[in-house]
Parts: sequence; C-alpha cells; structure tokens
Amino acid sequence: MKKKHKEQNIGAYIEGAGIVVEKPITDTLTENYMPYAMSVIVSRALPEIDGFKPSHRKLLYTMYKMGLLNGARTKSANIVGQTMKLNPHGDAAIYETMVRMARGNESLLLPYVDSKGNFGKAYSRDMAFAASRYTEAKLETVCKELFEDIDKDSVDFVPNYDNETNEPVLLPVKFPSVLVNSNIGIAVSMASNICPFNLGEICETTIALMKDPNHDIISTLKAPDFPGGGFIVYDEGEIRGIYKTGRGSVKIRCKYSCDKLSNVIEITEIPPTTTVEAIIDKIIEQVKLNKIKEISDVRNETDLSGLKLTLDLKRGADPEALMKKLYQITPLQDSFSANFNVLIAGTPRVMGIKDILEEWIAFRAECVKRRVFFELNRKKERLHLLLGLQKILLDIDKAIKIIRETFEEAEVVPNLMIGFGIDEIQADYVAEIKLRHINREHITKRLAEVDDLRADIADMEETVENKRKIRAIIINDLKEVGKKYGQPRKTLFVHPAPDEVDFSEEAVDYQINLFLTREGYFKKITPLSLRMGGEQKLKESDEIIEQIEATNRHELLFFTDKGNVYKSRASDFEDSKASVLGEYIPSKLDFAENENVCAFAQTLDYSETIVMFFENGKCAKVPLSSYQTKTKRKKLQNAYNTSSKLVSLCLISGESDFLLQSSKGRALIFNTALILQKTTRDTQGVQVMRLTKSYLVSAEVYLEGMLKNPNEYVIKTLPQAGAQLRSGAVQMKLE
Repeated sequence: MKKKHKEQNIGAYIEGAGIVVEKPITDTLTENYMPYAMSVIVSRALPEIDGFKPSHRKLLYTMYKMGLLNGARTKSANIVGQTMKLNPHGDAAIYETMVRMARGNESLLLPYVDSKGNFGKAYSRDMAFAASRYTEAKLETVCKELFEDIDKDSVDFVPNYDNETNEPVLLPVKFPSVLVNSNIGIAVSMASNICPFNLGEICETTIALMKDPNHDIISTLKAPDFPGGGFIVYDEGEIRGIYKTGRGSVKIRCKYSCDKLSNVIEITEIPPTTTVEAIIDKIIEQVKLNKIKEISDVRNETDLSGLKLTLDLKRGADPEALMKKLYQITPLQDSFSANFNVLIAGTPRVMGIKDILEEWIAFRAECVKRRVFFELNRKKERLHLLLGLQKILLDIDKAIKIIRETFEEAEVVPNLMIGFGIDEIQADYVAEIKLRHINREHITKRLAEVDDLRADIADMEETVENKRKIRAIIINDLKEVGKKYGQPRKTLFVHPAPDEVDFSEEAVDYQINLFLTREGYFKKITPLSLRMGGEQKLKESDEIIEQIEATNRHELLFFTDKGNVYKSRASDFEDSKASVLGEYIPSKLDFAENENVCAFAQTLDYSETIVMFFENGKCAKVPLSSYQTKTKRKKLQNAYNTSSKLVSLCLISGESDFLLQSSKGRALIFNTALILQKTTRDTQGVQVMRLTKSYLVSAEVYLEGMLKNPNEYVIKTLPQAGAQLRSGAVQMKLE
C-alpha cells in the first residue's frame, strides 16, 4: 500500500511538470528583487543615526573587542580576519573599508583608525594602498567616545550571521558623528551623500539647539569642513537651503600660492570630489584644445610632505586671471552635492541639519537613560549585599558558629538565611567572604558605602525620570568631546567678486552661419567663407533642415527623437567650409545608440520662448529658460513630450502667427497668444488643430504674402479643423 501511494504521488508530480503559469511581472519583481533592494537600503548602503554603515560598525567593534583601543597596533590582516566573524564578505572589501577610515588615507575629518604604513591617499587616483599584511592599525583615541558605554546595556545587541556571537545594532556615540565625517552610499533607487562638519562647531550647535529649539544653526555651524581643506565659495542662501532640506551643493576651490620669481603656481589643497590625476588630465586636455595658453608644464610633486601640484607659467601670464579660468574649466573648483539621507529606525529619511540633530539627541538620550538605569541596578544589587552584611555585623561570632556547626556545605547558605533573616543572595555573599576579612574593621569599611550608595541610587532614580538631567549629561559630554578633540577649520571661506568673469563665455565673438542636415551633420561657416565656398557638400539623399545666422558665443540646443536635448556652444565647433560634410552631431555630443537630431535651436541668454508642434495637432509653448542650468550639463532628459512625433520647433520673441497644414490639405493660421505658457518642458501642450483621420505635416511662422486671402484661415478660438487649402492658395514657401 505504501509503495502504491508513493507511485501515485510521483505520478501527480510528473503530471504537473512543464506547465507554464502566467504571472504578472510586477509580482515577480516584488518577490525576487524587492528583498534584495531592501537589504541594500537597510543593511548596507545608508548610514544610521550613529553615523556608521554596518560594515564600518562591524569593523570598529571588532577592533574594540581585540583590545586595540589602548593596546599596540597589530597587523591589518589580523583585524580583517577577525572582522569576518561579523562581516561575511571578502577580505578585500573589509580592508578597503578600514583604509578609508584610517588617518593615513586622509578621507575623514576625524579618523577612527590609527594607521602605520601605506594607506594610499584620498586625493590621488593612482596612489594605491599596500596589502593588509604590510600595514598596521589600532583605534584612534576618539573611539573611546564611541564605545565607552557599550558594555552598560546602552544599546541593543543582536546575534551575528552564524549566531556564534553578538554585535551592537548601533554604537552609543557621545557626539553626532553622523555629521562629523562624510558618508557616501549608493543604494537601490536612492543614495546618501553627507558632507563633513567641524567637530567643535557640531558640538556647539547641538548644545545650542538643546538649549533653544529655535537656534539659528548657521550662526554656530558656518558651513561644511572638508578634510582636504580648500576654500568654500560661500553662498549663505545655498548653505541655509542645505541645512533646511538636506539637499543642495557647495562649491569648493583649491588652495594655491604663486611664486613670481620662478613663475609657477603651487596647488596644495584640492576639492574632495576630485583627484590630482583628474585635474592634470583636464588641464592637459584644455591645453590641447587651445583653451589654456598660459601653462607651459604641469607636474605632480606630491610626496611624503603632502599634496603638491605645480603649474609652470609662460612669461607674462597673469596667475590670478589664469586661476579664475581654471576654476571654471577644470576640477580645481568643483561642487559637492549634499544628500542627507539617513536611516531612522530602519526607514530612510532625507533630513536637514536640525532634524538630524534632534534625532541624534533623542537617540543619545535613550543611550544615557539605559546606561544610568544599568548603573542604578548595579548599585541596588551592591546595596542589597551590604545590607545583608550589616546584619552579620551584629553578631559575627554567631555567623562563624552557624558555618562551623553545619555538617553539609550545601546547608551553609540556608542556615545563614534562617539565622539572620536574610535572603539567598545576601547569604551567599556572606558565605563567600574570606576568613581574613571576617574582622570588624573590614566589615565596617564596607558598610560605610551604604550611605553613599543610597545617595547615588536616589540621584540616579531621579535622573532616569528627569529629561532635564539626561540632557545635562549629554551637554557635558559634548563640551568635553569638543574641548578634547576639537580642531580649527580646515576649509575656509571665499566670497566671489560680483563682477567675476565667466570664462565659459570667453570665446571670440564673430558672426557665423549654422547649418544642420537631416542626417545630423553640422557646419559652422563664417559669412566670408560662405560667400566664397560655393555649393554645400551633402551626403546623397541628405538635405539642410536648419540654416541660422548667429555668433560664436551662442549656445546650441540639439533636440533628439528620444526626447532629449544636448547642449553645446558654437565656440566648441571648428570653423568649417561649405565644401565639407561637417561634424556628425551624434558622435560629437555622445548620443545614445539610434538617437538622431530632429530639431535645433540657438540662444545667447535664454530669453526666448520655444514653440513645439506635434503630429497630433497639439502645440506647447515653454520659456527657453526652462532649459537653462546652473551647472554645465550637456544632456537634459524629458526635453519635450514624446507621446506624439515632433513636427516643428521654433524660437520666438513675443507672440507670432503660425501656419499649420494637415495631411488632408487643411490649413489654419493662429497667434501663439491663444496658448498659455507652461514652465514644464515635457508638457503635452494644447490642441490647436482638430484632426480627423489625419495628422499635422508642417508648422511654420506665417509671413505676409504666404497665402492668398489669409483671413479665410485665421482662427480666434482653439481648437479648429482649419479650412481646405484652395488650389493656388500658397503663394510662397518659407525657407
């Protein structure tokens, strides 16, 4: 019977094999990808309120348990091996984590690892750190402030990945380390980029905020402070925006000095977002493009004494003017984009400085309360034992007699309990007293603690219930940390001159003619060359779709069939001739695969209005300033709505009349004043031409004389189907 039943089950499995069950892809993604995404967000990439990611916390706690807070340095390989008990990743990943926290790497404003050996440099791309078997490390002294209360039940512990030991969920940090050191992490669909702040300023700000919730943070916390120094281009409005929202960017400039005798510039501090090698590569690139003519040589003279980048100048070069130019076209001035995304109780939140500090204060208050409660229980236990000893003091001889006359050892404690009316814990404590301590002097000294213990217990019980006392403890800790470890600012401030020249616009200004072909070839030709050049050279079946008069300082916008716009400048293109094909725009501007140019616009100051017409008869009117960016972004996505094919794109100043024609031979003339301007680039627009089984084929600015009897086609309300074009109605075609 059992065999037959087993065969039936096997048959049932075989019968269902190979059946494909349809399942929504959203369910599959939720079941398979969501757990991974949440693990990356919660357990890997984002820092928590103590300022650490799990990898940092596991490494530092391992070093603490190895006795490296007060002991001598040990080989980094030993630390990496021990950390693998908590962090089941490869040794390379663990060691790289330790390198970035080391003093020798210079990544952190407040290093946590005291290093010996080659740990590389944060400001260099090519200076690799030595292998873990060659370097040594221990914890920096400041780590005492991370771990001092960890053995007093101030934070929760959880089992490690194989349940062999326990590890802390958070560290009971005495200062807001989450804002003192930079923390960069990329999770799934979100990221974190926290800039560092000066320890002394952070402690002062936290204290001020605890005393006055309405404290103006910028009065004590001036700006971020980066380990590499440099100068922040100070913008109070931008700084306040970062402090309030947790998002924004700050510009950091290099620090340099000029030696006029040897005609060189020496750069000793650079922005944290770049490296020496990246700066050299960019300078060389700009020299080759003939945009920098003042530099004859560039050398990396970084050595054990620190970073040093030397620029040799040509005779007569102005160092100050050159540096202003380098700030704009090289990473010697760069932006740090802040994104204060922190895990709070397992939930990622983007918060401003005040919100982060308030969360840290609440976290630290809970740590202090748990520590005080732990010490309170210890003192209560000690008092309980001493109260039992106090009863023994009344008759020591009786206690000795009870012990001597008890036949079995197991009966000693019960007999003492009966003889003196004490509990088992007290009796066990008395029974364990050494014979040499059974004298009145020793016992009297022990009992002298009773009054002190009672006073301490009363004070602790009040502290646990009193938020003001808890906050006083936090404030005292912050004052002590700030005084002990505070350092002067490394990053100073500079205020840009209001008339500072924008060297991105330094191109020589002259008249040009711009030509764009249907297949994406672009030419910039001077009027003189155009008059002498003859017929335009084009590929077979290609044609010119745009011909514009402009200047060499115009900005160019190339719209593609993928809904993107690529920005460039006329000065970025070499002067050409009519007898050449021109430059292929998709290659020049790094288009995506199968992406082609479909429209083109040019401007000097983005003051115009852009009007777009689509096959479905809709028209969108958007200010060209919507395409203007503060940074030098070359690509903007969602440049226009792609739900319908783009037929025509025009720039206008003020309002203009447009002539629209459909595939069924209907036409209308309307003024753009009938359409409201939208600020969003990818707006769907407004229906202008009502189409039935047809589509819009052309839209162009209407010029006087283009149509006979134009009044027949003018409309005053939207949308309209338009009037049928009569034979011979079109008198001229707009070129």
